[in-house]
Amino acid sequence: MAYDRGTGKLPGSGRPGTPRGTAAGRRAGVRAALAVLPLLFFGAFFAYPVAAIVTRGLHQGGRWRFGRFADVLGDAGIRHVLWFTCWQAAASTALTLLVALPGAYAFARLDFPGRRLLRAIVTVPFVLPTVVAGSAFLALLGRGGFTDSLFGLRLDTSAWAILIAHVFFNYAVVVRTVGGVWAQLDPAQEEAARMLGAGRFAAWRRVTLPAIAPSVAAAALMVFLFTFTSFGTIQILGGPRYSTLEVEIYRQTAEVFDLPTAAVLTLLQFAAVLAILALHAWTVRRRESALRLVDPALTAHRPRGAAERTLLGGVLAVIGVLIVLPLGVLVTRSFDTPGGYGLAFYRALGSTDGGTFSVAPWQTLWNSLRFAAVATVIALTVGGLAATVLVRRAGRLVRGFDALLMLPLGTSAVTIGFGFLIALDRAPLDLRDSWLLVPLAQALVGAPFVVRVMLPVLRAVDERLREAAAVLGASPWRVWREVELPLVSRAVAIAAGFAFAVSLGEFGATVFIARPDDPTLPVAVARLLGRAGPLNYGQAMALSTVLMVVCAASLLLLEALRTNGSGEL
Repeated sequence: MAYDRGTGKLPGSGRPGTPRGTAAGRRAGVRAALAVLPLLFFGAFFAYPVAAIVTRGLHQGGRWRFGRFADVLGDAGIRHVLWFTCWQAAASTALTLLVALPGAYAFARLDFPGRRLLRAIVTVPFVLPTVVAGSAFLALLGRGGFTDSLFGLRLDTSAWAILIAHVFFNYAVVVRTVGGVWAQLDPAQEEAARMLGAGRFAAWRRVTLPAIAPSVAAAALMVFLFTFTSFGTIQILGGPRYSTLEVEIYRQTAEVFDLPTAAVLTLLQFAAVLAILALHAWTVRRRESALRLVDPALTAHRPRGAAERTLLGGVLAVIGVLIVLPLGVLVTRSFDTPGGYGLAFYRALGSTDGGTFSVAPWQTLWNSLRFAAVATVIALTVGGLAATVLVRRAGRLVRGFDALLMLPLGTSAVTIGFGFLIALDRAPLDLRDSWLLVPLAQALVGAPFVVRVMLPVLRAVDERLREAAAVLGASPWRVWREVELPLVSRAVAIAAGFAFAVSLGEFGATVFIARPDDPTLPVAVARLLGRAGPLNYGQAMALSTVLMVVCAASLLLLEALRTNGSGEL
């Protein structure tokens, strides 16, 4: 029995009436059934709350008020917000690419001591809550901060602080997305071009650049998406002068109570995110179909010559200043008490004397761990089922389903959080007083990461293994349990780690729905930063340090599990 290289299937696969055709039809039916739970989850906890808040804002007096679009867009203040949102996202993206692309090359092609540990360290900011990243730069660039003490230079409440914090936050996106592809390109192709007479730069421009261009574009779009919807960083570092669409939605919803304006801004952001995701999907498809990749372990080499050593030194210096220094200043601040260095701020976390919370701030760590664990289980279930459905690439329905799963990453978390409050208040979804609201919102953000981590591994499983097991009479459940699960178990662990770390740091939606007596750690940090006094500030630094340590431990565990580029975004 010959294997058909053209179709990648055994002969007779998929023909109606044959055993294999019957098995293929049964698997298609199972995939359709598996899609039901993810569709119900995203329908109930994403589409319904977002639709509810838009309807509440624009459907008044029995008819739609689409005239609000002209009113909102005609407001000079709103136009300024739109302009700032776009230009800071574009500038942050350009700056991130400029700073991080040399790092992508160094991690992809250079073999140096501590590379694995350093790769985990540069990823820590990406999974840190935005409020913690903002706190780190506040301690570095703000009043009494590192630069203020040494040079009398303050950059907080400036656009520069926002741009630098965005580079800090998204450095790992470029390093991992571009570096993951760069590490798997065959160096022999560029060497062949040089043997044919091309110079070093010409060979790189004509051979390597076209190969990594789609991944550079994909990374740029992801950074633009994350900075376009930036919330916590702008709230802490932007002050009253700067506001993005996300911050303005929060202001109109929670402070001005102008739901029609918030609904219009939500739809504008939604349209922009859809366009960005469509571009991202196009670049990813190009990356999947155009490259011939090799084992990344074969492409890295020790730095050769002055140019590569200088490049590596520059990358290490950038990582030291951009990533390690802010985190180090944050940790230092957590010990810098009015009476000298000590553990006073950490000891104060066990008391309710500050009056900011009805529970001791330490309790927020337990709340965050508990909520993140539940959110991880939900995200793994929903994301794992969705990834199984998406194993087959073909079809607009499949691509549309894939895009639907990515939408929560780019949609206003503020809208989702407030939508939860106004939509999930009646049977059978009356969750107003339920603690489940927080993990459900966190799972919405974690599930797309689960899909992105598990999908490439599931697609790498040889389809003939599944077909052979099915032909031998194994049920779909047994095929998954005995064929696929052993092969993807490591990816499941990595996906769980990402979902846990991302859930731990979710802030935009949680700040709306966390109960006052049950706050999460990022919400507690934001509340402490919003109150005056050295004790509140010191406690915020101490809590941020604790959260950073937990996130870093999760990342180091993931790095230990990751092999051959698996687990990249």
